[in-house]
Amino acid sequence: MNYPDIIKSKIFSKESLKYQLSVWKFQNKKLVFTNGCFDILHLGHIDYLSKAKSFGDKLIIGLNTDISVRKIKGKNRPFTDENSRATILASLLFVDAVILFDEETPFELIKFVQPDVLIKGGDYKVEDIVGYDIVKDSGGKIETLDLLEGYSTSLIEEKIKKQ
Repeated sequence: MNYPDIIKSKIFSKESLKYQLSVWKFQNKKLVFTNGCFDILHLGHIDYLSKAKSFGDKLIIGLNTDISVRKIKGKNRPFTDENSRATILASLLFVDAVILFDEETPFELIKFVQPDVLIKGGDYKVEDIVGYDIVKDSGGKIETLDLLEGYSTSLIEEKIKKQ
């Protein structure tokens, strides 16, 4: 398989992810889930996602669609379209699956995936993380990771506007 095919194979529809999840669960793989917009991929994202992967065997990213990003971040976002963002994330060696979701929160997707570990940034209180109850009730763990200081899409946006 060539690299473009490998990258494409990591971007899932709900139906194809359902099959892949059953394979990974049969193989007793520990599933890690996180989500976000990942609008402009930067060092903070790489740090966060690479650390998230260390909590299990398979890292699954729920990626907000363009419509979902606009609802959350406003009409001028995202800067890059959902297909670009999904492809960029799927090209990372520590990412095993990317799936788009339209909702403002990944609640239904977390319920569908049933991850062993749910990861969010340290700017969240564990109890406030969407899907906390789902993962906790199924015996999973919820982890927060410190964010890399000085790296965010908002800071990049401000820097560009000033130039």
